[in-house]
Amino acid sequence: MNLKYEEAYTRLEEISRKLESGNTSLDESLELYEEGIVMFKHCNKLLEEAQLKISKFSKLGVEESFDIEGE
Repeated sequence: MNLKYEEAYTRLEEISRKLESGNTSLDESLELYEEGIVMFKHCNKLLEEAQLKISKFSKLGVEESFDIEGE
């Protein structure tokens, strides 16, 4: 799957809204549910990969100091 995280997450939100609306047939609901599981797994995989990269950079001492308060 070549979707970026934001694209997959947006699709997952769309699926969730459709399922919550109650306006889908049983067959459509099952299809949406299956697609939602695929999107969830894809998002989770991308997040885990990002966390691994951050962890590797941290271990290498390549950390940025972030100025949250803008000082």
